[in-house]
Amino acid sequence: MKVESFEDEEVAELLNDSFVSVKVDREERPDVDKVYMTFVQALYGGGGWPLSVFISPDLKPLMGGTYFPPDDKYGRPGFKTILRKVKDAWFSKRDTLVKSGAFAIEQLSEALSASASSKKLPDELSQNALHLCAEQLSQSYDSRYGGFGSAPKFPRPVEIQLMLYHSKKLDDAGNYSESKKGLQMVFFTLQCMARGGIHDHIGGGFHRYSVDERWHVPHFEKMLYDQGQLVNVYLDAFSITNDVFYSSLSHDILDYLRRDMIGPEGEIFSAEDADSAEREDAKKKKEGAFYIWTSQEIDDLLGEHATLFKDHYYVKPLGNCDLSRMSDPQDEFKGKNVLIELTDTSAQAKKYGLPLEKYLDILGECRQKLFDARSRGPRPHLDDKVIVSWNGLAISSLARASKILMGEAEGTKYNFPVVGCDPKEYMTAAEKAASFIRRHLYNEQAHRLEHSFRNGPSKAPGFLDDYAFLISGLLDLYEVGGGIHWLVWATELQNKQDELFLDREGGGYFNTPGEDPSVLLRVKEDHDGAEPSGNSVSAINLIRLASMMTGSKSEYYRQNAEHLLAVFESRLKDMAMAVPLMCCAADMISVPSHKQVVLVGHKSSLEFDKMLAAAHASYDPNRTVIHIDPTDNEEMEIWEDNNSNIALMARNNFAADKVVALVCQNFTCSPAVSDPKSLKALLLKKPS
Repeated sequence: MKVESFEDEEVAELLNDSFVSVKVDREERPDVDKVYMTFVQALYGGGGWPLSVFISPDLKPLMGGTYFPPDDKYGRPGFKTILRKVKDAWFSKRDTLVKSGAFAIEQLSEALSASASSKKLPDELSQNALHLCAEQLSQSYDSRYGGFGSAPKFPRPVEIQLMLYHSKKLDDAGNYSESKKGLQMVFFTLQCMARGGIHDHIGGGFHRYSVDERWHVPHFEKMLYDQGQLVNVYLDAFSITNDVFYSSLSHDILDYLRRDMIGPEGEIFSAEDADSAEREDAKKKKEGAFYIWTSQEIDDLLGEHATLFKDHYYVKPLGNCDLSRMSDPQDEFKGKNVLIELTDTSAQAKKYGLPLEKYLDILGECRQKLFDARSRGPRPHLDDKVIVSWNGLAISSLARASKILMGEAEGTKYNFPVVGCDPKEYMTAAEKAASFIRRHLYNEQAHRLEHSFRNGPSKAPGFLDDYAFLISGLLDLYEVGGGIHWLVWATELQNKQDELFLDREGGGYFNTPGEDPSVLLRVKEDHDGAEPSGNSVSAINLIRLASMMTGSKSEYYRQNAEHLLAVFESRLKDMAMAVPLMCCAADMISVPSHKQVVLVGHKSSLEFDKMLAAAHASYDPNRTVIHIDPTDNEEMEIWEDNNSNIALMARNNFAADKVVALVCQNFTCSPAVSDPKSLKALLLKKPS
């Protein structure tokens, strides 16, 4: 639409003659986007981008829609027709238009600020929602190509998170065959995505979504929020299977971020565009130009290994976007190839008479050559905005990777684009990103966040997602061994989030602070889509904080989580599949007591690092890791204030020459252990 309509002179004339045109970056102002997208969805039963909305001077929406071609076609009115009709309606029946817009906003405002009639969910719903969501997702599972639902296929990590969580619950209850079924769906989906064209095999990371059912031809944009969440689900798959296939994908994405998406002060940029120029002198950009290849280009670059590489990645002389009728309906990629793996790697190595390791080395060298070649051409535009919420998701994945990937076997070998590194480097990257936000996007006096940064902070305040996702990232940062100051900052942010967004009477969080009168709706968002909702993440944050604290603080967090979930009772009951992460939160709140792993000792030692890695080695979302050094007075003071049991445990179990671990549940702790193997075994014990 940008090319067809907004670069058309006739359209420009109509717009400039009768309208004030405002272009909104929905990533910078999600609050503004939410108002008008909600209006269009309510009015027309669906929405999407590009979003065009006509509003009155007092900002009330009059009408809107998504894609309009420039002229009438495809059975749709053209943008020029729409502009003329809106202009006529404005001069002939302005009052009716304005009244209906005001009425629509009034109705939406009422509907979207739902309140809870009770302060907590009915007990049976807490567990049923999880089971119901898993059942609904299983019914939509694509057993042929992986994923849930049909084309276009989005990597919606919250679905994977729910299926993993549900499988763990089934396994703990001894229902092994059902648990295994759920895991197989997840693992097959993760494998299909990794082998598909949605995965950038040459430079690492994942594209936005696949237009076809086979994960083959993607919309080539790369978003930070996808990368952060996908690292976490691949890490979870690794911690369940110990299969290096999944850990290598986590490395793949994180190495892409470190190579291409991290700024000089550790800030993490938000996206790379789908379009780029085919050559330096090209006038127009094309979708995917940076990522696609002709067979001849590969021959020229790879020489003797070209045949092996083309066979492995299904590269064909006439192009390979023919796997599905949906892959390239308009022949945009004719003669071009989107790399995809359709064959078993071991079988391919055998076919070429090569040991598997040698075959993988050759593929790695080939990928490096293609990477170097494409790096010399015009890159897609880098959106170097720094968005707090998306950085929160990336901080979480970097932090968790720093410990979970210590579980890889010694000497594990990778090939490009995975560079691999000491997992400590991931921790450094996580802490640098968090420090950047603290330095540039946090007001220490007011305890308030700004939403984004580009050449300085934007004017938009922090929204609910910024607080919730950052708090989640900081809790992960603390739990994998970061300083106590990250936990303190997380609690400060939670207090400020409650002050700005919490509906103390009705329960749950609004998406905006409600201080800007030009933003007409305050919504309590619940949909877990490509990004999780701020309310789902907040519910889990509150449950995690409640499990770390004792007394009135713990009770306060828990009650807020219960009240929040009660707001979305009907959603959990009737449309569980729309809120997978909230279903996990609903189950978490029903768990009688989270498992607490308390590590006591000097934190600078290698032993401490190994014990932390052991504490995070197995998959368990209902586990909290707390670490404490009794010789650190500041840390002891913080725990005395928030959970004196932890301070007492630290004093009673401290030994100068070793690190001691206690695993506690229902206020009962196991005998202390002091080696990683024993701690791992203790954490793998089935609940009684």
